[in-house]
Amino acid sequence: MTDSVPADGQPPTSLPQPPAVPPAAPQDVPEAPPATLWDRMRDDPQYAPEHLALEAVRRLGPEAAQWARRARAEQPGASADVLAEQVVRKFVNRARLSGAVSGAAGLPGAVIDVGVLAWTQARMVLHVAAAYDVDPLHPDRATDLLVLQRVHKVAESARLALGVAAGRERAGALFGTGGQRPLGKVMLRLGVRLAQMAGVRAAKRVFAKLVPGAAIILGTWANSTATTDLGERSRALFRQRGNPVPGPRRS
Repeated sequence: MTDSVPADGQPPTSLPQPPAVPPAAPQDVPEAPPATLWDRMRDDPQYAPEHLALEAVRRLGPEAAQWARRARAEQPGASADVLAEQVVRKFVNRARLSGAVSGAAGLPGAVIDVGVLAWTQARMVLHVAAAYDVDPLHPDRATDLLVLQRVHKVAESARLALGVAAGRERAGALFGTGGQRPLGKVMLRLGVRLAQMAGVRAAKRVFAKLVPGAAIILGTWANSTATTDLGERSRALFRQRGNPVPGPRRS
């Protein structure tokens, strides 16, 4: 479990987790990244986007592939463009809610909210890939995520960073993090890196929750705009790579 920012000399406390998804309408509420990913990103904030991209492909890729098979069976006449448009619209609506998921104040709540937004966007990108019949489980999708989300400008640097992050993940699993750092600085850096991934260009927005009476970390307009732009970039990329008008698959 990720920790909140402690006072000087005080032990860290647990970072509040986003509330459970209401069973009545789970499709309307964005889901948070898994706790193990939060721990990994907290321990290695410099490579937080890379850790998120790797975990997204592992966890969300199979979900996207299953969705695509089901969507093609239910809508046999729908083109890939139509399916991708449905995906973007669905996840833009979810992204509008990402700024208030944690219900927590201060820096921990800000980091949770922007992490939920980045996770929601990663889920959208993988579903768009699947809509165009591009394998959402392939390791290259992690590279695509980082380039589409503008964490890296080119695929080569994204692949290098992913390799470093994967190596650090393995080393952390074997040997632990190997030291303690001031948690406040770690959380600040983590928030900035996740904000970059989520398309939040004005980093000060990430910390709006630190100011009493301020608006939530991201307004619905900021969330939906960033996610819509990412959706358009994703559609353009995977349209070129995939099958633009898939028909019903034959057994």
